[in-house]
Amino acid sequence: MIETSLGAVAYINPSSVGNNYSYKEIDYIDISSVGSGVLMGTTHYHISNAPSRAKRLVSHGDTILSTVRPNRRSFLFIKNPRPDMVVSTGFAVLRASDKIEPRFLYYLVTNQPFTDYLTANAKGAAYPAVDTEIIGRAKINLPPLHIQHKIASILSAYDDLIENNNRRIKILEEMAQAIYKEWFVNFRFPGHEKVKMVKSELGMIPEGWEVRKLATLVETQYGYTETASDEELGPKFLRGTDINKNSFIDWSNVPYCQIPESKLQNYSLSVGDIVIIRMADPGKVGIIEKEINAIFASYLVRLKIKSAQLSPYFLFYFLLSERYQGYITGASTGTTRKSASAGVITDVDVAVPSADLREIFEEKIIVIRKMLNNLLDRNTNLRKTRNLLLPKLISGKIDVSGLKINDSKTG
Repeated sequence: MIETSLGAVAYINPSSVGNNYSYKEIDYIDISSVGSGVLMGTTHYHISNAPSRAKRLVSHGDTILSTVRPNRRSFLFIKNPRPDMVVSTGFAVLRASDKIEPRFLYYLVTNQPFTDYLTANAKGAAYPAVDTEIIGRAKINLPPLHIQHKIASILSAYDDLIENNNRRIKILEEMAQAIYKEWFVNFRFPGHEKVKMVKSELGMIPEGWEVRKLATLVETQYGYTETASDEELGPKFLRGTDINKNSFIDWSNVPYCQIPESKLQNYSLSVGDIVIIRMADPGKVGIIEKEINAIFASYLVRLKIKSAQLSPYFLFYFLLSERYQGYITGASTGTTRKSASAGVITDVDVAVPSADLREIFEEKIIVIRKMLNNLLDRNTNLRKTRNLLLPKLISGKIDVSGLKINDSKTG
């Protein structure tokens, strides 16, 4: 191995949107859309309406690394991006030179010691951040290219399995949302041919259904205010960023917090609880699907069902529906930072179907969600194994020089 600096083997922020940028629209990645190696979604903008931070251009094989609060470990390896993809200036874009394998670069900077280096050198109290100079002068140990290829191949095999599981998770979630829409929006539920349509405040709905205000069916509660920590100081601390742009909660990425024993029960989450973001990105929603020692943060509102007329998954998919998301977007207040109170969140009419139909729906969705959560658990175990191997491979503690690896990837 040779000791060098990151800036000597990688280009940092090599290209940005300028006056000659040719695309009228962009596919934008902001910091809240990226977890630890996971892209939770992109946002499409016309270039004239794009956020001011939408500046960094990316190419296949780049690594993007959040420079703000680096301890949160927000990073992503860019694969086959759209030509109009742009990322926030809150990321550093790292592009490999011919001295370093692109995937090895990714694993190098996502290794915990590199995160510790960035965290130790971050400046600022409220929003600690690092600049490109700090990233560039980071000392690294670089093995020969053929060893880099082998290490990257071993680690990327785990990431390929995780990515495949993520595709399956997406398909399962699309299936569940399609069933909800077909049954409760298009009213093509089992036996719909025999049910008469009648007038209501929401228009025509199946006979026997009842229109109720959501506020009469649930209890609401604001979350707890505390600082999140990666150290296991207490229960898991569910935040808006843990459910943003996802319809599931990946508990492996949720941090912890401290809370007095006297307050723990009041904020503890239970199976069937629904949490919804009330600030910054109001309307994003998650559901608690397993017993876990966790509480929820103050940017979230908990909805707890108090009426036998509602069931957890029916409510969850109602909140994900286009009608509700359109309602909450229009009802939220604020210009730069949207927000919605608990009163606003629940001030909406719901067409409540018959108990029998809700029960059939719950049974179908439970099967789908069980498969989805099993895949999430598999990914958690794959990440644990990969993360155990990563520092040992990067440091050379595990010698791969004698391994024969047939790998055609080039990043």
